[in-house]
Amino acid sequence: MATAYWERPEDQAPGVEGEAGQTGFWKAGHTPTLIAAFLYFDLAFMVWVLLGPLAPSISKSLGLTPAEKGLMVAVPTLAGAVLRVVNGLLVDRIGCKQAGAISQAIVILGLFTAWLLGVDSFGGTLALGVILGFAGASFAIALPLASRWYPAEHQGKAMGLAGMGNSGTVLASLFAPMLARLFGWNAVLGLACIPLTIVFILYMVMARNAPDAPAPKRLVDYFHPLKSADAWWLMGFYSVTFGGFVGLAASLPIYFTDQFGLTPVVAGYCTAGCVFAGSLVRPMGGALADRIGGVKALMMVYIAAALALAGVAYAPTLLSALGFFVAAMLALGVGNGAVFQLVPQRFQAEIGVMTGLVGMAGGIGGFYLASSLGIARQFTGSFAPGFLIFAGLALAAFLGITLVRARWRATWTGAARI
Repeated sequence: MATAYWERPEDQAPGVEGEAGQTGFWKAGHTPTLIAAFLYFDLAFMVWVLLGPLAPSISKSLGLTPAEKGLMVAVPTLAGAVLRVVNGLLVDRIGCKQAGAISQAIVILGLFTAWLLGVDSFGGTLALGVILGFAGASFAIALPLASRWYPAEHQGKAMGLAGMGNSGTVLASLFAPMLARLFGWNAVLGLACIPLTIVFILYMVMARNAPDAPAPKRLVDYFHPLKSADAWWLMGFYSVTFGGFVGLAASLPIYFTDQFGLTPVVAGYCTAGCVFAGSLVRPMGGALADRIGGVKALMMVYIAAALALAGVAYAPTLLSALGFFVAAMLALGVGNGAVFQLVPQRFQAEIGVMTGLVGMAGGIGGFYLASSLGIARQFTGSFAPGFLIFAGLALAAFLGITLVRARWRATWTGAARI
């Protein structure tokens, strides 16, 4: 039984297709690689947002202003955005598995060095944020690592399950503040290396590159998708869904401590609850998009997210804020899965670089939200303007998806899933 489980799909016996001529999801791809992609993504996301849950402790230790706190938690998202393009190129050049191994090694060594030498200045936190950006760039590796094993009819589920690794943000919110209280926030950087190393070993054993990966192209050819308006639309849509998700994940510990006076540990629990909601529904978003179409799913997502974020801006109590945040995270999580149900349908041959480009846009959206909340707090005394502007961006995305839906359904292949 174990031997059969680890076999590649092309090595398995024929006759596994259903009545409709489609292979069942668990037999259509390579399950160990899907698990490896999830684990890699999960732990990478855990450390990518690590500065968010630690921000109250770091701020107290280093005497940071609200704007500095916002920038500190935003830098990893910006660095991750830029590095996703680099990883997208590496994926198509040297393979997903090899690119993932390099990225994981850089993060582990960077965190170990930061723990060993210590971080004692605002500039040091920004430098650490750049290193953590390599973890955020895992997006451009883990998703094509899983996606390339699966046919079009299962792309939403495969991308959703691999992308559910963004639940690693829950682990950071739950455990980082508690460990910081027990051992000091700098010790958390070293402790994070332990699970990262374990997952690195599992990844090297379980992950395999798909046999039908596209051949490497000239460097200039990797940016060919940017000549298509569809690429820019997808990047814009993801900058709102994923940008909102990761921006909130990084900023909520600061929001809860500053707005309601919670301790870092309690703020971490509140953040974990909100982030868990968004992480849980990502694969559901992919499955929903497979069923009703990514366009229709995104239209519902943007309206719900706009309403929830506008509600957060005026939430008078902790309970009401939590309710609006959970609603926003649920909507954004579904949206993350829906966008990546659409990407491989339009850009299957360039999935590596498109994952990097779309992921970069999501990181930029997260950087904007996290930094703007800190700036709004410092110069207006309230987080509300930051939330309201992002709600407006969600409405703009809704208008955008309504503009392109007819053309996409008429010109893309597999229009029934669009």
